[in-house]
Amino acid sequence: MSIVTRFAPSPTGYLHVGHAYSALIGWRRAREAGGRFLLRLEDIDTVRCRPEYAAAILEDLAWLGLDWDGPVRVQSEHLDAYAAVLDRMRARGLIYPCFCTRADIQRSVIAAAPHDPDGGPLYPGTCRGLTDAQRAARANEPHAFRLDMGRALIEGLTFEEEAEGTITADPARFGDVVLARKDTPASYHLCVTHDDALQGVTVVTRGEDLKQSTHLHRLLQALMGWPTPVYAHHRLLADPTGRRLAKRDQAMTLRALRAAGVSANDVKDRLSRGDLSETSGS
Repeated sequence: MSIVTRFAPSPTGYLHVGHAYSALIGWRRAREAGGRFLLRLEDIDTVRCRPEYAAAILEDLAWLGLDWDGPVRVQSEHLDAYAAVLDRMRARGLIYPCFCTRADIQRSVIAAAPHDPDGGPLYPGTCRGLTDAQRAARANEPHAFRLDMGRALIEGLTFEEEAEGTITADPARFGDVVLARKDTPASYHLCVTHDDALQGVTVVTRGEDLKQSTHLHRLLQALMGWPTPVYAHHRLLADPTGRRLAKRDQAMTLRALRAAGVSANDVKDRLSRGDLSETSGS
């Protein structure tokens, strides 16, 4: 089977060299194996995503010399597909409406309560036990949809991590995770697993900050009958001071480096070595 990788940034800011590092890994994996490299824009966050950032992603990747196969998949153009997944889960009793605000959850849990892998307090299940009548009475109130982990959990699921081999999935660590909100019609977790399956991605190359999410993604794949790709999580790049790169690091964006006179080949060479100590204009 031909290898298919992908780069799936969110257009909430300009690409920095950490993004370029991730894109370069996926691109090289595909090109060296004679496979396909896909580009996807994960722009479900309607508040933070902006069209100028989406356009800049295409421009910056082209400047870097990274091409992709087929059309760019833009998630905001496929909301019906994600809604259909939620409908299937709803019909099976796997999701429920949650009317709790973030402040409500913070007030309802004690400081020593367990946290999910994203660092937030584990949801205590406040709305899980509402009756159909209670839910119907509050249908017009703002609400999210959560996965009922107790009903959805499947024991014994595994996935392949290239550097580690077979790993047993532990999705329960996420608790009743949110799969959709009023301002975000589908969560990252739902959209990414749906799209990887739809697009035939065989190897997911992404930063190690998303490694824990794989445990939940494996459950969603099993629930929906989607194939499971191989995962290859790579290290995260840091700036010369040792701080992890983020979108706030404007000096490390590709367009800032380009404006400073840095060549695309120099950026790629330094990324290949993992050396950012002298990434500056000439």
